[in-house]
Amino acid sequence: TVGAFDSFRFVIKGSLAGAAVYVAYDQGLLGSGTQGAEALKKAQAALPPAIQEWTSYVGWQVRTLPATPKFDFSPSDSWNKGVLTVMSALSVAPTRACEYTVEGWKYVKDLVK
Repeated sequence: TVGAFDSFRFVIKGSLAGAAVYVAYDQGLLGSGTQGAEALKKAQAALPPAIQEWTSYVGWQVRTLPATPKFDFSPSDSWNKGVLTVMSALSVAPTRACEYTVEGWKYVKDLVK
């Protein structure tokens, strides 16, 4: 049986997942590649000040924060490369299937002899 505590945990986890999806959508992470790249740049600019503010609020003394890593990553270029790779594989698939079928029949014929 599902207890009240398990139901409460399910509601909390579902709420957090829903909030995460909403924030990702709101920030443009689920949009086009250019929107994702812009959201990544915004996050890189906002992260160090947010960490500094949080640590001062909590009372931790952070002398220096390491520099945020620089990503030379373009989601739109990666997406385009992935699409081209998939389309290339799909375009040669019928030819490859015929070649593999011929090789398979030859192998089976050699086994039967």
